[in-house]
Amino acid sequence: MSMYQKSSVLTKEQAGAQRNWFVVDLNEQILGRVATRIATVLRGKHKPAYTPNQDCGDFVVVVNASKLKLSGQKSLQKKYRYHTGYIGHLRETTAEKMQAEKPEEMVRKAVWGMMPKGVLGRQMMRKLKIYSGQEHEHGAQQPKALAF
Repeated sequence: MSMYQKSSVLTKEQAGAQRNWFVVDLNEQILGRVATRIATVLRGKHKPAYTPNQDCGDFVVVVNASKLKLSGQKSLQKKYRYHTGYIGHLRETTAEKMQAEKPEEMVRKAVWGMMPKGVLGRQMMRKLKIYSGQEHEHGAQQPKALAF
């Protein structure tokens, strides 16, 4: 095949990769331990057909993000930093304040730190749905509970 012809190899998306839906309840769960399990499922490492350079993972719905826990003194000592884009405008907040204001973002940042950076990682992160309360809008997909 010349380099100008399209490849006839089908990707897993085109071949019809089976995507399952899982629901994770963060009630009284430790953030880091749950985030590693979520990242594994999003990447598809729990499947026998795992390929590092393709998105073969499943969808994950996270509920009760506001009720998660941090181990040790992390709620007071851990800092979340971001830069506004202006000179000298580095902002930081504690994990305790972040959990009170934006618990969904706290979970998203923990999982994103364990995902591959770039186009593939962003594509995998789109399959993560996070809700601070018990209710979610993905009941039609019949998500199964993810065991820990």
